[in-house]
Amino acid sequence: MKEFAQWLSTTSPSIYIQNNNAWFIPTVQSIHIVGIGIILGSIFMVDLRVLGWAGTDQTLQQTTNRFAPWVTGTLVMMLITGILMVIGEPVRELITLSFWMKMSLVALGTVLTLSFQRSVQKHGAQWEERLHHRSVRWMVVVTFLIWICVILLGRLIAYDHFWGSWSPAAIQ
Repeated sequence: MKEFAQWLSTTSPSIYIQNNNAWFIPTVQSIHIVGIGIILGSIFMVDLRVLGWAGTDQTLQQTTNRFAPWVTGTLVMMLITGILMVIGEPVRELITLSFWMKMSLVALGTVLTLSFQRSVQKHGAQWEERLHHRSVRWMVVVTFLIWICVILLGRLIAYDHFWGSWSPAAIQ
């Protein structure tokens, strides 16, 4: 992976980003961070509805329909900004344990979130009956915690030495 990251850092898109690093990376990171807030806020609102703590004047399907487009659109935006950050700083990103743990949780969180949204859209009435099941409540809590871990791991990319010898960056 280190060889690929070093090669990627020599490509013209990466060199362009590196030469404009004073404004490019902070701008892309800012957009990425706003996206995290939108996703987390949207998922949190649906979770609060499932737990019965907010939005009880709407069905779960109405709440999900309200916030699902925000999640889907923002995931696309974050994919684009994430790719730009990797292209701009491939060695920093691709050889860190935090990055790969974050990407694993992003994949898991995305699959769980989108699967839940699709299921609620197709079977909204059945979900209303299941809201009081302990397993459904745990699912939304776990999904929310996955996204919290994504945030923490994203922040740890810059401090990957935290993992010590577990990090591929430590193997030089």
